[in-house]
Amino acid sequence: MKVAVILPAAGLGTRMAKSHAESGPHGRKQFLQLEGVPILLHTIRKFARCAAVTEIVVALRGDDIAWVQDLLDHENLGKPVRLVVGGESRQQSVENALGQLDEDTALVAVHDAVRPFVDLAAVEKVIHEAESCGAAILGIVPVDTVKRVHLNRIETTIPRERLVMAQTPQVFTLAIIREAFAKAAADGFVGTDEASLVERLDNVNIHIVPGSDRNIKITKPTDLHLAKLFLAEEKERQTA
Repeated sequence: MKVAVILPAAGLGTRMAKSHAESGPHGRKQFLQLEGVPILLHTIRKFARCAAVTEIVVALRGDDIAWVQDLLDHENLGKPVRLVVGGESRQQSVENALGQLDEDTALVAVHDAVRPFVDLAAVEKVIHEAESCGAAILGIVPVDTVKRVHLNRIETTIPRERLVMAQTPQVFTLAIIREAFAKAAADGFVGTDEASLVERLDNVNIHIVPGSDRNIKITKPTDLHLAKLFLAEEKERQTA
């Protein structure tokens, strides 16, 4: 079974880089240095170690491709990594990457380029779940009480057992995700993740596979401090 992972990494995301000294040469969060290695490369390395993944497709800004290719040329990943030109938004980047996939691709997993600490066992579980039902994502139940508000006033408390905080990877059959993107384009709909597009299709149920609070999305300086701790722990486990 052919499984492609798409990493959308064309976003500008400059807010953290401007406030942090360890910015990459392009000053964007996916290129921030984590122990001397860009976060994007940490994420690529993680999926390269996943037996269930066939290929990795990274959607980048055009002027970043040569730099990232140079990074990859010094790696021995043992798995094909394809670089494609992304778009001005995440949705456009993923759509561009989808257009480059081989027709015999069975499943597509879309993952945030700045989530390098996803657990490989969880990746394999969500892929296997999507193989069985067509659509599955990682998610965790919030630990905080969640309120619905209007104009800074609480309207109600939302039961946590009915809520999930969506994570990535989000995995779908190639047919389902392409149909979802085509419908979104026709309707002018812009979603915040791939699942929000797939949810608009009839007769498609997205299953939830338990994620982890370690599967953080590195978007602010405090996340980078936590990331250094997680990376040190991963290295310790690998050498134990």
